[in-house]
This record gives sequence, structure tokens and C-alpha cells, in this order.
Amino acid sequence: MSVGGNFVDNVVIVGGGTAGWMTAAALSHKFGTSGAQITLIESEEIGTVGVGEATLPHIRFFNAAMGIDEAELMARTQATFKLGIEFAGWGKPGESYIHPFGDYGEPHDGIAFHHLWTQQRLAGNHKRLCEYSLPVMMAEANRYTMPDPDPAALLSTFGYAFQFDASLYAAYLSQLSQGRGVKRVEGKITHANRNGENGRIDSVVLENGTVIDGDLFIDCSGFRGLLIEQTLATGYEDWSHYLPCNRAFAVQCEPSDPIGPYTRATARKAGWQWRIPLQHRIGNGHVYCSDYISDDEARSILLDNLEGAPITEPRQLFFKTGRRNKLWNGNVVAIGLAGGFLEPLESTSIHLIQQGITALVEMFPTDASMDADAEEYNAMMQLEFDRIRDFLVLHYVANQREGEKFWDDMRAMEWPASLKEKVTAFVQSGIIPRYDVGAFLPPSWLAVFVGQNILPQGYDPRLDRFDANQIAREVENLRSRIAGTVDGLPVHMDFVRGHCPGNISPAL
Repeated sequence: MSVGGNFVDNVVIVGGGTAGWMTAAALSHKFGTSGAQITLIESEEIGTVGVGEATLPHIRFFNAAMGIDEAELMARTQATFKLGIEFAGWGKPGESYIHPFGDYGEPHDGIAFHHLWTQQRLAGNHKRLCEYSLPVMMAEANRYTMPDPDPAALLSTFGYAFQFDASLYAAYLSQLSQGRGVKRVEGKITHANRNGENGRIDSVVLENGTVIDGDLFIDCSGFRGLLIEQTLATGYEDWSHYLPCNRAFAVQCEPSDPIGPYTRATARKAGWQWRIPLQHRIGNGHVYCSDYISDDEARSILLDNLEGAPITEPRQLFFKTGRRNKLWNGNVVAIGLAGGFLEPLESTSIHLIQQGITALVEMFPTDASMDADAEEYNAMMQLEFDRIRDFLVLHYVANQREGEKFWDDMRAMEWPASLKEKVTAFVQSGIIPRYDVGAFLPPSWLAVFVGQNILPQGYDPRLDRFDANQIAREVENLRSRIAGTVDGLPVHMDFVRGHCPGNISPAL
């Protein structure tokens, strides 16, 4: 959109943290030092959630667009590499699987590999699907190297993300943004002044009486939604009936070996526990539903399952899953927790921040196009939230933890219609729809389907035109190639120490 009129040239970001400073970095990069005036208001007295330490591969492209040197960023945020997420205890007792950032196998004459695997499985070959995934095998073996830029190479078949200290990432972007002309203002906002004619926000007022005018306001104030909700009363679509976990405890502990290239989500009595290994510590948390377990028991479960001595006191978080009815309302755009929250099961919090920022930059408004841009933005972001919601719900409804009230209730819940259609298509014929909008591509859905024992009973009938024995040899050859490649790779932390050893700058 963004046609007609002049681009708004006075942007006010309310709140710092990861969401605020990612927004500031992106907008200052777009406009440079001679474009729009960008002001960020934050208060050191107001804490940030700051536990979004695991990311998706999309973050690499955001950082690259900002001109950030990846190795330097990893060193300054004590980052490790991430090849995927391990889910322990979500299927049958004792089972685990890894959702990888990469493909499974290689297509045959345009037919996706999982159809080959299904044909072989139905014929009696019971090799695990993950044995045909290079990133899963690397993660299981605690090995890492950078992807090969040659698309024909086996080592090109995976992506990667980061496990980093989110507070250090925000501090890094703060330094970068202010160097590009972003003005940081310290202070608490008491209220906003609205335009009597169109209802938009004209300015915000700080405790000390300072009035800060703006044309476009970005609400990064966290769960409280200072502008989007407290001022504009936008409303919230509650998804607690699909994702009932509503609390978490977070704590950091001393590092313990192995510091592998993956995040872990372990199912517990009434929720799940995360483990995110950084170079200097491990981030841990217990996400749970307070209808099924007390806060004291949830806290004890977390502390009893740490791998190292705690180095912080457990911090409790309260949340309600869902999203605002509009993420762009009038001249206010809500980014991060102000716009909505989907529990961190698949590391989507920073991804949704990034998607919100990217969409804003692409359709940055003029005075005349503000309403049209908001309508387009809301439609796209709502679809992004909806499809991530379905992906998260899949983990819960497909659990096989029988005899535990929380998990029994999750299996019995009414599925979103869109999820039910997707599962039915996969079970009947192995079909996984691919969408232009949505964080997770077919390999991600495949990982959870198969990892939690939702198996296809049919495959692409075109495969029957080929020699099944030849397909079997082809599949086995790939499995052997992956295993041999992984054996020759360096241990993950050996690679990290040679590539991006932590060296937190005093400036941060």
C-alpha cells in the first residue's frame, strides 16, 4: 500500500527490550540518519520479560539486513548454534524426537521424500525418519559446522538459528540503533493524548511532564499493552481454550555438558520444561497451567530437574495466550507481547516480533494510506498468529501421556478446524499443504506428525511407477551418507570456541 501523501516522519517506540530495540534497529536502518525521527521511550524501573533466548532461522536474515556481523553478535550475546528443538516425553513413554531446521531426505522425480519413507515403512522398513535428516543427526551427535553454500552439497540441507542472551541482544541493538540516530528517552509514560477528531494518539506524557509527539506509535510495552489496549481498548482474542498454559517460572543455572546445538522441551505433569544452553549458562523454565498444578509444585518441578546449580532466583511470569483483535489500530502498531502471546514451545516469540517489524517496514504508511495499510497488516499478522497457534496445538492434542489429567484433557479438546483438515490430509495420503504465510514449512509439520506417531497410511501413487527395490537402495544410500558426514564434523562447542567465543563487551 503506502500510496499517496507523505510518509510519516515522527515515530515513537514505547518500550525497549527485544521488541523495542529490534524495531528501532530496523527503522533506523530503513531511514538512515536523514529520514524519520525515531524516539524510543523506556524506563529502567520497568523490567522486561527477557527470556526469549531461543530463535528460529529467520533471525539470521533480520540480522544480516541490519548489517550485523554474525560471529561478533554471537560472541557478544554468548550464543550457541541451534539446529532444532528436541521434544522429550510428548509421545509414548520414553520417546523423544527433534524438530529440525532442514529437510528430510531428497525428493525423487519431484516426489517429496516422506512419501518414499512411507512406502518403505509400509513395506516393512522401520528406519527412523530422522535418520534421513542431517540436522537431526548432527544434533543427536552434538556436532556442528556451517552449511555449505553449494546447493548440491549434502551440507547445504539444513538451516540454523541461535540460542542467546536476549538481554544482551537488546543491548547490542540499542547501541547500534542509537549510533544510527535513534533518540532514547528515559522515563515512565503516565498517559496518552488522543486526537478529538480521528481518535488517533497525538502524544504521550511522561511522569516528569515531558510531552512527546508522534505520527506513528509502536507499542512494545509488553503484556500490559500501554497504548494498544490501555489507551485504545483494542480487545484481545483469548486462545486459552486451545493453549491453556498460563504461567511459567524461569531460572538460569550453571552450564553442564553437553552444550548441544538444540533446545529441549520436556513434557511435565501439567506443562513442559525448557532447556536452552548458552556458552556461559543454561536458561530453564517451566510452562504450566495453574488449573492443574500449584505454583509451589511447578516451582519445585523446575528446580528439581535442573542440570546445574541455579545462579538466579526463579522468576514467575503470568500470561494469557491469544492476540489483539487488531495489531495495528489507528496510528498504533503493537509488536511483541503487546500484540499477543503464543507460549514459547516452538521459539516463536522473537519470530513474531521480526514478522511484525518486517511487515511494517514493507508497508510503512503515509498519512493518506494509514487505514488501508493497517487493514492489510492486520490480515497478514492474524494469519501468521493463527497458523502458529495450530502448530502449537498439534503438539498438545497429539500427546500420548495417558493417565495425567492435563494431558488427557488436551487430547480430548476440540481441535481447530484448520488443524483437523491438515491432519486428515496427512494421515490419508501424506499431503502437507504449503502456505506463503506461516512460520513453519512442511518439514516442520512432518517432524511433529511423525515424532508424535501420526503416521500416513498412504503415499503419492506416482511412486508405484518406480522400482521399489531401487527406491530402497536410494534411501539407504542417503542414510549412510548422512551418518558418514556427521562422523566427520567437529563437536558443537569446539566449533563455537573457534568461531565465536563469548567475549561480552564492557560497553554492554
